[in-house]
Amino acid sequence: MNDVNDSFGADAPVYVISVAAELAGMHPQTLRQYDRLGIVSPGRASGRGRRYSMRDVQTLRQVQRLSQEEGINLAGIKRILELEHEVEQLREQVFHLANELEAARRAVARRGRPADGGTGVRGELVRRTRVTIFNTAEPRNDDEDRGRGPGGPGRTEDEQD
Repeated sequence: MNDVNDSFGADAPVYVISVAAELAGMHPQTLRQYDRLGIVSPGRASGRGRRYSMRDVQTLRQVQRLSQEEGINLAGIKRILELEHEVEQLREQVFHLANELEAARRAVARRGRPADGGTGVRGELVRRTRVTIFNTAEPRNDDEDRGRGPGGPGRTEDEQD
């Protein structure tokens, strides 16, 4: 079993439903139900037959454990699997972003070193920022701006008639 896993990878759809069911300790009809519910979605062969990967089999075992040992219903299990998938994607994204950040830090450090490699003056990093300011206040008329219009200085509303 490990030879197949090593040869094709954990995501290679190689197991027919009867083999996957046996490996997961389930009935094939249960795997069909999980496929219909979107809990485990196997690959398809050219004849539309389901083909399960080793990762699918591991997921099926996890579904069985969550259902039998933890008492979680299928809707809850589906949500748990979705969240675990999302967490895995986010971890991968953080990994790539951390690598990009480290590469950028190295590039900045290289730019800051003197060209002669000695004790020359260290170059400075210049940062440019563009700022755009939008005026969101309503325009006032000229009389109000000069203090002569309604609400002008020194006069109450009653005096403005």
